[in-house]
Amino acid sequence: MAEIKVLFVTSEIAPLIKTGGLADVSGALPAALRSIAVDVRVLVPGYPQVMAQLGPNEVVANFAELPGFPPSRLIFSIMKSGVPLLVLDCPSLYQRAGGPYSDPDGHDWVDNPLRFGLLSKIAAVLSCDESPLSWHPEIVHCNDWQTGLVGAYLSVSPGAVPNVITIHNLAFQGNYRPHKVQLLHLPPASYDMNGLELYGNMSFLKAGLYYAYHITTVSPNYAREIQGDELGFGLQGLLQRRSSDITGILNGIDTDEWNPESDKHLPAHYSSARMTGKAANKLALQSRMGLNQEADVPLLGVVSRLTHQKGLDLLLEIAPRLLELPVQLVILGSGEPGMQKNARYLAHHYPGKVAALIGFDESLSHQIEAGSDLFIMPSRFEPCGLNQFYSQRYGTPPVVHNTGGLADSVVDCNAETLKDGTASGFVFSGMSADNLYDTIKRAVELYHDQRKWKALRKNCMSKDFSWETSAKAYREVYYKILGR
Repeated sequence: MAEIKVLFVTSEIAPLIKTGGLADVSGALPAALRSIAVDVRVLVPGYPQVMAQLGPNEVVANFAELPGFPPSRLIFSIMKSGVPLLVLDCPSLYQRAGGPYSDPDGHDWVDNPLRFGLLSKIAAVLSCDESPLSWHPEIVHCNDWQTGLVGAYLSVSPGAVPNVITIHNLAFQGNYRPHKVQLLHLPPASYDMNGLELYGNMSFLKAGLYYAYHITTVSPNYAREIQGDELGFGLQGLLQRRSSDITGILNGIDTDEWNPESDKHLPAHYSSARMTGKAANKLALQSRMGLNQEADVPLLGVVSRLTHQKGLDLLLEIAPRLLELPVQLVILGSGEPGMQKNARYLAHHYPGKVAALIGFDESLSHQIEAGSDLFIMPSRFEPCGLNQFYSQRYGTPPVVHNTGGLADSVVDCNAETLKDGTASGFVFSGMSADNLYDTIKRAVELYHDQRKWKALRKNCMSKDFSWETSAKAYREVYYKILGR
């Protein structure tokens, strides 16, 4: 089939700028799409971290007189992955200390509506007859609330191309007071329940969902969950009405970056056929984190934001009971002050058994995936998740809650699934401390049966989580939108 031209719009992209899974998707999916004859170009804001890492580049457009917005320009470059990059350079909005969404103290930038309104506006300009570029997309692919106004701007743009939006996390919606409609020069008629109005506010994400030709989510199960009251976050009615236009596509992972046979962060490499390196990684992780060097005690690993969504409050609550099994526990993450305090408390009161590093360390995150025996991921909701993929690839069976992408990607280990070779972790339903404890205990008991444990690890490492399958599914969505 003929090549499709797609403008992929995102607020972050790995490895240039990352706060979460959106960056990983934005870094990997366009590259996978280009490998199957989809001509993708990525539009991203020119944060300091992005500008500092640009290779050879050139200015390809200037936007000096967009109503309501400061002057900006478009810079073209090419990422190391080969993906063409369009960087929106607007120093007054993006060149500042802090992160993409918040200041150095963690407070949201007060002008975020303007910052991501401009991103949406430029994406719309590039996706209609007003584009100053010679390259014209056939589809614009938006991601999360930061790009949600693209469809609203396109609704009054000449020659607008179709747009698709991917929901990475419906809980984050970009809701602001309604006077922002005028400040952002949005179509006045768009501030309506059939538009971007949501319970008296202007909602970036509501606009994205309403005006999109098609909606995708990052797992099939999450596509169903967001149409219900529990995880619809006020948008379930709209999503139910658009159910025939929603497709759930499970994320993939970068299988070069996450490969136990070649991972540059690991003290020892290993494969499903040669697992001795995994034991060496466990001992190295225990040594690095000050844990007792006990090869036969199962080591539980956590790499996560310490938030209510991630369910780590339950793990911290049952940790003293778990240590009696016995197990060891290593935690890497940051988040809510109460959980950070509890993690530090456990590490202080159970030296040699619990270790906690508050913050983030890329190298340590790889070492935890490789050196742990079990990976604990009890999220209350999880649109897709990535660590459960990494864990399985590294032969570290994950313990997960039966929700979202976790339910789509982890098969509970029991007698039947062990026998048929599909078991790849431990899944619990019912979000409670006791249910989590019982599931971890079940996993620990299996750990001590080496024959079954080896079979489980082999199952995990045989699964394919590459981006190729996901990229083909996105291409099918594009074909559907274009009627091909």
